Amino acid sequence: MTDVPGTTDALADLHTERLVLHPMSPQEAERIVAGTPGEGELWGAEYPDSMDVKGAEDLLKACAADGDPRPFGNYEIRRRSDGRAIGGIGFNRLPDEEGTVTLGYALNASVRGQGYASEALRALLAFAWSRGVTLVKADADLDNLASQRVMTAVGMRVVGEDHRVRYFEATAPGRLGSAQLGSS
Repeated sequence: MTDVPGTTDALADLHTERLVLHPMSPQEAERIVAGTPGEGELWGAEYPDSMDVKGAEDLLKACAADGDPRPFGNYEIRRRSDGRAIGGIGFNRLPDEEGTVTLGYALNASVRGQGYASEALRALLAFAWSRGVTLVKADADLDNLASQRVMTAVGMRVVGEDHRVRYFEATAPGRLGSAQLGSS
């Protein structure tokens, strides 16, 4: 496996220019659900919001069903400048037998529009590629144009939509994606 810059092992924080993506432990997820930070944990003014709580609840369900999924679990998005948690990003489940994962992310409202989502998503994609993932899937509600722009900006491509959601994929560098197969 190739190391991602800023990491030393599978459970290490992922560092970008302005962010730290911290792999969430089950104990941290419990504190997020309870709305009570642990000693030394710094939360932004809007953290955790309903999406952060849902992500923590999903992590706890995954842990109860199959054990701790780290490094393919949730990551708290923290600003490097002050260490405060401002949102979350993570994998919805372990990679399947073909190396496909689905991910999601959310930032607290007051920090949107500053490029944090794109920065975090690029880092998580690089991490996924370094761990042998071949395809990453994500989606956004049709009216969530900001999230769609983030996914497009990091190189994800639209692969479909339904009455409610637009679907995106990114293929590991050097591999043909499902949208590219059969086209010549």
